[in-house]
Amino acid sequence: MNGLSRRSDWKVGVEKNNEKWTLVKKEWLEAQAVEVSEVVIDRVDILDKIRKSKAKDDEVIKAVKEIKCIGVKVLRNEEWREYEGLMLKKGKVYVSKNKKLRAEVIRLYHDTPVEEHRGQWKTTELVTRNFWWLGISKEVKRYIEECDTYQRNKNHTQAPASRLMPNLIPEKPWSYISADFIMKLSLAQEYNSILVVVDKLTKIAHFISITEKTTAGGLARLFRDNI
Repeated sequence: MNGLSRRSDWKVGVEKNNEKWTLVKKEWLEAQAVEVSEVVIDRVDILDKIRKSKAKDDEVIKAVKEIKCIGVKVLRNEEWREYEGLMLKKGKVYVSKNKKLRAEVIRLYHDTPVEEHRGQWKTTELVTRNFWWLGISKEVKRYIEECDTYQRNKNHTQAPASRLMPNLIPEKPWSYISADFIMKLSLAQEYNSILVVVDKLTKIAHFISITEKTTAGGLARLFRDNI
């Protein structure tokens, strides 16, 4: 008896032909063709909204006109097809040129508890299984960038920041200073801005009147004459 399989017909030293053993049956892997009416989503009325929406892209308008003129349901080697009031491109439902409607379709594949706010490429892959429109990747990216839940919980790929290094304590006044500008003030004696310079050690501040048009050379002269 084989010690691992516990089968009496598998004796030590006897070779077995593994090609005769089927681990995964073929029918288990066969994907059944799904009609548009069988698309499983949590909002059944999304297809009705797509039917009622009139705004369409130029490419779709051209395809609809050709279908109506020729009087057929399939166009251009099944690239375009009409099905129960919906326009299909290569078997995928075309979503009309309506930002709210397209955002609702993306929400069905991103915001639901089952999808768990996935990233851009996974959400795009899920949406494009059943739907299509021009610029779908860009709209999915924009939607996810504005999703507060995803932005709070997404994985950060940046390396962790190092520890903060405190500034050295100055040994004498005016050896370390900080400077900033106060801009867009009311005009007073031809000046409309203030240059603020603070000493890091003594916290003494100098307030120098300037204008918004002061150049780098002018600021250098102000430091020389006032600090």
